[in-house]
Amino acid sequence: MDFNLQTIIDKLVELATTMGLKVLGTIVLVIVALKGIKWFRKWIRTSPKLDKIDSSLRSFMISFSSVVLYAILFVTVLMIIGVPATSFIAVLTTCAAAIGLALQGSLSNFAGGIMILLFKPFRVGDYIEAVGEAGVVTEISVVYTEILTLDNKRITIPNGTLTNSVIENYSSEKLRRVDLTFNTAYDCDIETVKKVISKVIEENPMALKNPEPFVRLSAHNDSALTYTVRIWCKNADYWDVNFDTIENVKKAFDANGIKIPYNQIDVHIDK
Repeated sequence: MDFNLQTIIDKLVELATTMGLKVLGTIVLVIVALKGIKWFRKWIRTSPKLDKIDSSLRSFMISFSSVVLYAILFVTVLMIIGVPATSFIAVLTTCAAAIGLALQGSLSNFAGGIMILLFKPFRVGDYIEAVGEAGVVTEISVVYTEILTLDNKRITIPNGTLTNSVIENYSSEKLRRVDLTFNTAYDCDIETVKKVISKVIEENPMALKNPEPFVRLSAHNDSALTYTVRIWCKNADYWDVNFDTIENVKKAFDANGIKIPYNQIDVHIDK
């Protein structure tokens, strides 16, 4: 009885020692691996050696490499703690099939991310409008794209949704055209109005001379004459040119006695 008890105690000590070392080794591996993954993500984001790589591709690389490295770490831990490789592969294959069916949407988003990187409808830093949202692209990851709106809201849009929708990219071209309309009274001289608006545009240093600005009478409305104005400018100057022109045209109209009419209705009474 004493011999059997001593044998059991020895076996338990041996098992505890073996398992303890294995558990300790696994914990150390996980800690080191997590630190390494974090460092690798930071290196991709900040390394000057990768400066030539497009920022959108960098963002995708960070997201994709994280998924792959975490998966490798998970498999390694299971094999260290003694899960048989053949059994694990069989279970993994079955789980992968089940997960693939359950995550069809995510796989579609992953494919969408690949499409975005290949065809580049937008890049990180571009101002875009899609699926009813508008903002600056801050990140393109494996399955989603993040944009930051002008009022500082962060919006996450699935890549699959983006690739199947119309995307307006306001940052892709160096130049943009400002389209405006102004109304004046019918008794205002047409040529005078055109000269006043043209002068306002000429005095704005951000308005380009080439392509030439466009100022023409475009419609006879019920209560006013409508003038269409088109001004080309650098992409970064779009909103300044837009608001400056609206404000300065109103001031110029007032200075030159050009009236902006209210809506008018003529009432005829038959006896």
